[in-house]
Amino acid sequence: MPDTLLEQHAEALRLFGEYVRAIADDQWGAPTPCAEWNVRELVNHVTGEQLWIPPLVTDGRTVEDVGEELSGDVLGEDPAAAWEQAAAAAHAAFTAPGALDRTVRLSYGPALGSAYCSELTADCVVHTWDLARAIGADDRLPEALVEFSIKEVMPYAEGLAASGAYDPPVEIPAGANAQTRLLALVGRRG
Repeated sequence: MPDTLLEQHAEALRLFGEYVRAIADDQWGAPTPCAEWNVRELVNHVTGEQLWIPPLVTDGRTVEDVGEELSGDVLGEDPAAAWEQAAAAAHAAFTAPGALDRTVRLSYGPALGSAYCSELTADCVVHTWDLARAIGADDRLPEALVEFSIKEVMPYAEGLAASGAYDPPVEIPAGANAQTRLLALVGRRG
C-alpha cells in the first residue's frame, strides 16, 4: 500500500497506464462518464496534464510561458507510448530533489509542488475510474488511492462544478463505500 505522496502518484499513474494499454482499437471513440470526452479525448486530457508537470515544476515556467505548446492532440499515432513517456517524465519531475517544496505557478495562482502533485494524483484516480468504465474494465479502485483522493478533493469539491471541470456533486447514498463517496464528490454515480 503506497504511503507517501510520491508513491500515491506513481500508483495512480501506473493504474491509469494499465487501462490505457487495455483499450481496444475500436474503443478509442467510445463515450466516457465525462460527457464531453470520448476515450481518446480523456486519455489525451490526462496525458496532457502529465506533460505540463516538467515545464512547471522542473523548469519553473508559468502557464503563460507554456502557452499553446501542449494544446490539441498530444497522443499522436501511439497513444499508449505517449502516455508512458508523459507519465515517466511527470513522475521524474515530482521526484527530483526539492520539487515538492518548490512553488509552482498554476493557472489559479502559486501552489507548492506537493499540492500540485496531490491535485493531479486525485484527478488521475478519478479519470482512471472514468476510463475503466468507458472500456468495460473492472472499475474498482485501490482503497488507498480512493482514501487519498477523498482527502484531496473534499475541501474544494463544491467549487469543482463551478470551475466547469466536473459535474456538481451528487448525493452520497447512506452507507456508501469510499469509492462511491469519492465519485459522488466529483459528480459521478458509481
